[in-house]
Amino acid sequence: MKKLITTTFAAVMTVATFAAPSFAFEPDSPECIAPANPGGGWDFTCRQVGKALQDLKLVNGTVQVANMAGGGGGVAYAFVVGKRNDDSNLVVAASSATATRLAQGAFPGNTMDQVRWVASVGADYGIIAVAKDSPINTLPELMDKIKADPTSVAVAGGSAVGGWDHLKVLMAAKKAGVEDVRQIKYVAFDGGGEAVTQLLAGSVQAFTGDASEAKGFVDSGDIKVIAVLAPERLEGDFASFPTAKEQGIDVVGANWRGFYAPGNMSDEAYNYWVESIGKVYDSKEWKDIMAQNGLAPLDKRGADFQAFVQESVNDITSISKEIGLIK
Repeated sequence: MKKLITTTFAAVMTVATFAAPSFAFEPDSPECIAPANPGGGWDFTCRQVGKALQDLKLVNGTVQVANMAGGGGGVAYAFVVGKRNDDSNLVVAASSATATRLAQGAFPGNTMDQVRWVASVGADYGIIAVAKDSPINTLPELMDKIKADPTSVAVAGGSAVGGWDHLKVLMAAKKAGVEDVRQIKYVAFDGGGEAVTQLLAGSVQAFTGDASEAKGFVDSGDIKVIAVLAPERLEGDFASFPTAKEQGIDVVGANWRGFYAPGNMSDEAYNYWVESIGKVYDSKEWKDIMAQNGLAPLDKRGADFQAFVQESVNDITSISKEIGLIK
């Protein structure tokens, strides 16, 4: 009997050992740098994912968040590359803005291959919209109007010339066959809300922005979304709006959120962060956070995310050269 109990106990302990999560590496003092002041998108990404890592017992203790504003993310990028490039405890919040600035050379002396790209945790997909009473009903109709007379269409957005809102509409136009995207009239406003206000006033003919910032205007019926720049239709309030791809214009404009890590991080540490952030993405807790904050699915991890960011940088570089932002 004693032998049976001993054998059973050993078997239970063996099962328990294999059931416990184990990594070849675990951070002893995990940290996330948010390359901006508290309250923005990068800060949100660090704090929410850090909390989920803690709640899911994927880290020991807490994930420390360090805010490092400056240069649109450039200060943090240079700091990581120059000072902490072999730190296995560290990840840094990133987004489409990071890829845009890398593509346009806004981080002097820095390139995307100096860091390791870990994973995405969702995206805010772009939209193109017109006023509710506009005669334009589809994205091809808008592009045909631009092709026929580029001066007849002004597109408003909430970012500066060369920023993400501007680039989204240029990428769509290029995929639609507009030969010289420099001819597209883009009018920059201080935020998407002001851009939509000008659309409703008739000052511009179209709007380019993100789904989350347009939601209130969609709910009120003031604007007509003619294309969502997502790989497939979104769920919920935007499910009735067609993607650009459905309309024959193969463009995806995702304001993605994710992380990069120091370039000399060990493979064991990199795999830990890829797997752990992937587990956060797969969790019900994160799905709830996405729903509450208007994030749409975008699940890229490890090599897939590296390739995704590289493609983003390539596309933005090409467009930026075409409109004369970079040489």
